Amino acid sequence: MITVGIDHGTSGITTCIKYNGKKTIFKLKRTELKEKSYLEELKKYIPLENIDLIALTYSMGDGINKILPIEKVKNRGVLSAEGAGEKIGGGTKVYDEIKDSGIQTVVIPGLHRGIECLDERFRALYSHIASPEKVSIAYYAHKKFGFNDFILSDVSSNTVTLIIKDGVILGGFDACIGAIGILHGPIDLEMIRKIDAGEITANDAFSKAGAVKIAKIYEGVEDTKKTIIDKYNTDKNCKLAIDSLILSVSMEINGLLPLITNKNKKNVVLAGSIGTLRSPIDIPKKLKELINARIYSLYGESGAIGGAIIAEDILKGKDNILGIKVEF
Repeated sequence: MITVGIDHGTSGITTCIKYNGKKTIFKLKRTELKEKSYLEELKKYIPLENIDLIALTYSMGDGINKILPIEKVKNRGVLSAEGAGEKIGGGTKVYDEIKDSGIQTVVIPGLHRGIECLDERFRALYSHIASPEKVSIAYYAHKKFGFNDFILSDVSSNTVTLIIKDGVILGGFDACIGAIGILHGPIDLEMIRKIDAGEITANDAFSKAGAVKIAKIYEGVEDTKKTIIDKYNTDKNCKLAIDSLILSVSMEINGLLPLITNKNKKNVVLAGSIGTLRSPIDIPKKLKELINARIYSLYGESGAIGGAIIAEDILKGKDNILGIKVEF
């Protein structure tokens, strides 16, 4: 059985090919994909005719409420192309190439009001909670650690935190609501005033409301992350930016922990390039000081890996993924 998981992330498209327990991972920048064929790149690693199933994520994923075969998905599984985050077009090109290829593919939804397994209070509060790759990350954490009850916090360009209880996704906080990431964060009063004054758009505000706002460094996705981290011990603004990020992430996690009532099941899984960072600052250790729970780290390209595992389990007959229905 050969499965492929594709993570449509902020900085690029990450792919995991899973075969006989082995994983092959490669990543392409979204800007690269404007000039390259994704399938031609994929063919360098595996003959396309040998792929049994692809699990694909795309954008907000708010146009579908089940994991569906790609041929049943309209408008690439989104309500609108407008939303939070930078739009380059590489992910769209990948989606369309795969759809036109005829390779058996399922599309994973994001977490939004239409997802029936979510607690009705979260559905009432928030129109959207997480993009589809967060479902893949949560499933990878569930399979790797064997937890049915845990908090997942994925901290990178942005921060999204989910609660999984009794093996079902209950709810969480989207990137534009609570904790900051390196680039993205919630819109505060100062930004609302700038938006109302026509100085910036809401999406511009969200895209620069993370640690970048405090560090005052804007150099593109990967360069900004590296610069802020590298200067943590030498630049007071960079130190304040990361320390503020840690505080905001801990507040988000602590906000969800009381919903796991059994104290023996209070597990927190950290993911993402910042959430699992150990040097020059140990982020999990810093968070442990602020959170009364067991802390675990999920290393690697967890969105793509989780997608490949989802595809594998669907082929084995799994009819739901953490409560999200599968139609296959």
